[in-house]
Parts: sequence; C-alpha cells; structure tokens
Amino acid sequence: MDAVRSKSVLDWLIDGARSAPLPQEVLTELCERLTASGLPLWRAVVFVRTLHPQVVGRRFVWRPDKGTEIAEASFELLDREVFRNSPMAQMSRGDTMVRRHLADPRCPMDYPILDELRQEGVTDYVITPLHFTNDDVHFASWSTQQEGGFTDDEIAVIASLAAPLARVAEIRAYYRVATTLLSTYVGQNAGARILAGQIRRGFTEEIHAAIWLSDMRGFTKLADRLPPQALVDLLNRYFDCQVPPILEHGGEVLKFMGDGLLAIFPIGNSDDAEKVCAAALAAAQQARANVAALQATSDSDTGVRFGLALHVGDVLYGNIGSGNRLDFTCIGPAVNLAARLENLAGRLGRTVLASQLFARYCGSEFHPIGKFAVAGFAEQQTAFGLADEANAAS
Repeated sequence: MDAVRSKSVLDWLIDGARSAPLPQEVLTELCERLTASGLPLWRAVVFVRTLHPQVVGRRFVWRPDKGTEIAEASFELLDREVFRNSPMAQMSRGDTMVRRHLADPRCPMDYPILDELRQEGVTDYVITPLHFTNDDVHFASWSTQQEGGFTDDEIAVIASLAAPLARVAEIRAYYRVATTLLSTYVGQNAGARILAGQIRRGFTEEIHAAIWLSDMRGFTKLADRLPPQALVDLLNRYFDCQVPPILEHGGEVLKFMGDGLLAIFPIGNSDDAEKVCAAALAAAQQARANVAALQATSDSDTGVRFGLALHVGDVLYGNIGSGNRLDFTCIGPAVNLAARLENLAGRLGRTVLASQLFARYCGSEFHPIGKFAVAGFAEQQTAFGLADEANAAS
C-alpha cells in the first residue's frame, strides 16, 4: 500500500469526512480512497444500531461496482439464529477485532457467513468494532479477494480506521437519531424546523393550511370497559387507520390528544389550495374506510367510530409552552373552528364535516347541511357534509 495515501485517508476521517455529507457518501468515499491507496477491497460493510420505533439498525454495504447500498434491519433480526451466531453479535458484546483468513485452509469456519464468503472467492474477512462514546458497540467488516488475503500492513491500516470511523459514524448516527425522534414525536416538518434552530419560546410563523381534527366516538366508555393495555392497543390500531393516509397525501401529524388527532396540510400559495384540500379529503375518505374496516373486525364491546372536521385557514405554527418545556404545534381561530366542527359532527351523526371555506375547494363533494351556532364565534357557521353521509342522523 501507498503509506502516504493511506495516511491521507486517515487524516480525512479524523477531520470528520466533511466532503461526504451523507452517511452512505462517507463509506463510498472512504472505500474509494482506500482502494486508490492500494487496499484491495472487495466489499465493506458498516452496521450501526439506531434509536427508532421499528428499526434496530442500518447496514451500509459498499462494493466497487455498486457503490454503497443501505438496508434497514427490524427488531426481528435480534431473534434470528443467523444473527445470534454471527460476527455482528460478537461485536455487540464488545470484543476486539476478528479476522478470518479464508485463504488459510486451517481457518476456523465458525460463522455461517464464512462459507458464503469463501464460495464468492473471498480470501480474508476482518471485522472491527466501532466503539461509541456511550459504550455502544457497532461494527465494520472488510473483505478481499486478493490472493493470500490481506497483508500485515493492510491489516494495520484497517485497524487504524476503527477509531476515527467510529467518531464519524457516531456523529452522523446521533444526528439521524435526533431527526428520527423529532419526526416521530413532533412531525417531519416541525422536526426539521427545530433542528434548524427554531427553538425559542414564542417563535411562530403564520402559515396557510388545511386543518384536520379528528376524535374517537365513545372513547370515555371504552376507557371504562377495557383493560389499560387493550385500550392502548385499540388506540394504536385506530391511529394506524389515519396517520398513513395523512402522510401519504402530504399532511403532517402535529399532535395526539388522547383519542384526538391534529394534522395540517400546508398550502404554499393560493393556487395550491384546491389540490391540497383534495388531498386532505382523499386522506379523510381513506381513513374513514380504514376505521370502518377496523370496526367490522372488532367485537361489539370495542367497536370504533370517529368524527373528523376539515377546515382551511391561517394558523400560528411554532413553539408554545413554559420555560424549557415547549410544544411545536399550531393554534389560532382556524384551529378552534375545526375543533367546534368536530364536536358538531358528533351531534349530527356525521363522520366527516367540512367548513364552508374547505368545501369551496372540493367542488360537488360536499353539500351544505345548515347553519349552526358554535361556541366562540359570533356568527353561525355553515357546515358541509359528504353526499354519501346524507342519511346520517341529524
């Protein structure tokens, strides 16, 4: 290997791999620099555990002809025999570097993956632990098809990469965890704003949006009848009926309020209003169908019904709270009207109710039901319902 060029690779990592902003770009550029310096890599893999409600970790795989590909591993991986009997499991226990010199006939074949690698012509396989500062252990593996395997100098270079690669991986992983957690708990757009520095209490921005406010009917009675865990499971299934359609149609879930849900569909400019409202309505119709399907599969004691109000208006979107305990949400008269309409939907026996402003953008989808007095508003508000709910009780 070229000692000068391999030293420059190490220096690049120590400097934070700043020319590669994305995690996959870090591994791609690292491997390209290593191969340019003479390291005969056939494949490199980095596995980093993460903090995510559905994903245990991310696997980055580099090959010279494909670049870096990313795969996510679910928590089911931890229960599989192939994981429990793997070098990755050994790394998770904090062991030191593992080498399997496959070119040597005496090499122990103690992991199932080794047979696969040997069949693919791999002559050497090295796994290095990546120790994060919180004592978590992740790993990188390095493979070659070079005759005879890696040389001693090449093994030394691989070993020298572990510490700086761990620092770079840790920084990128923590940033991703922060992004994931913020997206999980406050929504993707709100999370991005928070990471961008919009964290001061009172910082708000006025935006125009379609507003979604829904609520489960009869939740209080269900809460009295069902065991706590059964109630939580039912709530999760109920929200699964709504959240995917909202996200698929460009909305953002801002808040779960017990059995209630607040979401917005931002409207960039007035020309987009009709398209955004149509998307919000499509999400509402899909959610209504999903809840109906859930109700059909539930017993009579846990039947699920919901009501939903759709409105359009200006909202204040930002940080509200006390001291260092803030909530990133939206408030304003438009949100208040949506809440009143949602209550009205229950009284009218309707599933979906829309304001006059929202219905204006949806053509013939909605029909006026009548004018109603709503708390907090001096004038009566015209409520609009879907034509296929015309026989609902009023």
